[in-house]
Amino acid sequence: MTNLQRSAFELLSEPVRRWIWQQKWASLRDVQEKGIPAILAGGDVVISAKTAAGKTEAALLPLITRLANRDQVQDGFSVLYVSPLKALINDQFRRLQGLCEASGVLLNKWHGDVSADAKARARKRPSGIVLITPESLEALLVRRGSEAKFLFSALDAIVIDELHAFIGSERGVQLTSILNRIEIAAGRDRIDRIGLSATLGDMALAAEALRPGEGDRVTRVHGLDEGNGVKLQIRGYLLKGKDNGTAVEVDEDESDEAGPDEFGIPAALAADLFRFLRGDSNLLFAGSRQKVEVYADKLRRMCEDAHLPNEFFPHHGSLSKSEREDVELRLREDPRPTTAVATTTLELGIDIGDVESVGQIGPGYSVASIRQRLGRSGRRAGKAAILRIFVIEPTPDKGGHPLDRLNLDLIQSIAMIECLREGWCEPPAPWGLHLSTLIHQILALIVQTGGLRPAAAWKLLCERGPFRTVDRSTFADLLRCMASQENRLIEQSPEGSLMIGEMGERITESHEFYPVFATEREYRIIHETRVLGTYPISSPVAPGETIIFSGRRWKILEIDDVTHVITVKTTRGGRPPYFAGDGGGIHDHVVGTMRKILGSTAAYPYIDAVAVSLLADARLAFKELELETRSVIPYGNGSLIFPWIGTKKLQTLMLAFLARNFEASSFGHSIEVQEVNVSGVETFLRTLADADPPNGEVIAARLAKPNLAKFDHHLSADLMTMVTLKERLDVASLPAVARSLTEPLPKVGKPSPMG
Repeated sequence: MTNLQRSAFELLSEPVRRWIWQQKWASLRDVQEKGIPAILAGGDVVISAKTAAGKTEAALLPLITRLANRDQVQDGFSVLYVSPLKALINDQFRRLQGLCEASGVLLNKWHGDVSADAKARARKRPSGIVLITPESLEALLVRRGSEAKFLFSALDAIVIDELHAFIGSERGVQLTSILNRIEIAAGRDRIDRIGLSATLGDMALAAEALRPGEGDRVTRVHGLDEGNGVKLQIRGYLLKGKDNGTAVEVDEDESDEAGPDEFGIPAALAADLFRFLRGDSNLLFAGSRQKVEVYADKLRRMCEDAHLPNEFFPHHGSLSKSEREDVELRLREDPRPTTAVATTTLELGIDIGDVESVGQIGPGYSVASIRQRLGRSGRRAGKAAILRIFVIEPTPDKGGHPLDRLNLDLIQSIAMIECLREGWCEPPAPWGLHLSTLIHQILALIVQTGGLRPAAAWKLLCERGPFRTVDRSTFADLLRCMASQENRLIEQSPEGSLMIGEMGERITESHEFYPVFATEREYRIIHETRVLGTYPISSPVAPGETIIFSGRRWKILEIDDVTHVITVKTTRGGRPPYFAGDGGGIHDHVVGTMRKILGSTAAYPYIDAVAVSLLADARLAFKELELETRSVIPYGNGSLIFPWIGTKKLQTLMLAFLARNFEASSFGHSIEVQEVNVSGVETFLRTLADADPPNGEVIAARLAKPNLAKFDHHLSADLMTMVTLKERLDVASLPAVARSLTEPLPKVGKPSPMG
């Protein structure tokens, strides 16, 4: 190990250095060389590097060294390691056991599947490192608030794994609030926070998310391990017929061959997936849980038809823990070829070993996600990461919708790759009000402390905590809303302390209280004695129906509404399951890049022959529709608007039309306005461009389904409008967007193709 640079390695404690020697590392990774001295120096640190670059060790090697250098041992946990998934905790526990044993540091894991006895032992004699989810940490504070000082007063640092998974989300705000509550309960001004992430579009915003209000004091470490290179390809496919992926159910007495493009999978795509993936271990990100089931089922049946053992297995959050872990274990330790067909569940850092390639159906919603997925492949020395994006476009139909001619899924896929080449990815979302999460944190804080005055709650949660966009007046309005006869979440004692109200007691006493995200009520699916997973009650099913689940086809025998159990048996028919859930939003930069691609003549050597043809067709349509020079075109009895802006601004513009009583709807990357010609649309846009931003409350009132977060339904109309305007819309952008649509379009630049 003579190649190890002494600068970082020799700063580590002797047991840690010995453990590194035993691992036979040739050298420390770049992120470790930079991260070790930064963490040893103390203070908050954000560490960003590609997947599998050694971020976990970059944090824990110096932290364990810090523990060894302590003058005296104190009662209490030394390091909190917060992870977004139980599966990640189990994986990290397995990885870190040897290091902790060699260093004499106790390693604890703490989540819903860990036994009560193990948690009780850890609480009685807290020590070492505890791996925990935000929800379990919340439960610990709420249920054992009196023990918080004993458990956490000796904390040396808090590590947040997969930091990007928390930033800008309700769950991330909850975690930041919990960490603040821990510091106060432990009697500490601050405890070092260390954030780890593979995809951070803006390190400054990430630093601010790690320590709100003090991001400029956070040390930023960016690992430069470039890996072994990337091989990528975008492949195009035409979908025959009108099948949109929700085809009619196949009768169990019929043949499995329901048509070449069954459930929206072109026959050529199915053949290519089977050809590329069979015989190796891979990840195939199919998008929604429904699509995961459909693709896993299709590929399994192709194995059966070829008289081969099945190599394709679904992996998503509705499958049982054992089903998911079986797939992870098979990928990690089983020599048999295995392809996991997954949602985002395998996007984060669960150790599944090295996979040969990563596939993705469609463009996805973010460049950050593609970066994360790429890191799952190419971990072996000298092996490049392999990424294939499979894009399905409708067969051109004479007189069809203009959007169908533009092949926007293909264009978006190319745009994602071009953004990736630029080194760009989405920055964290700006901080919102997050009033739903604030309701949750007020309830949690009252239970944790036994009651406190409103001024103290505001100071802890808002002035010092993460809800800094909530002023005293808004906080008071929220408390009055929570205490209203309609909600009865809280009440005030004669002495002025906030107490839990009648409905608040019901909520906080439930195990479903601890997550801040809304969860669907679900039924367990059981085959014989085996639990396959859970099925949402929002998906209508009845005895005798057939469904596709866990990558296989089942007939429903019985539905027990008392025990919430669906009993099934194997069958040959089946329809895709329905799972609720919306896709993510697309960033302005990605959509702007799409327009540049359509208006240029650049060639992209990473797209196949079908995609080349689809790109040429899209560019021809772009020109014939005159979208090179105009943003509003006639269509049917109305108009189509192409603003080439991201989802948030597009939604806001569409609502502005609705607020003026236009019949408008957003469709793809466009807005369709009924029964208004181009001149009428442009007149309205000029009015919008020349005025101040319109009344946000009027626009927000047009938004369907404003209640998205868990406790939104407890908010008054005024408070819900505030949240909508702050987090979901961009009213301030309307004049500039409208102006860009009425002025001559700038000449499209030529994106440089990949060399």
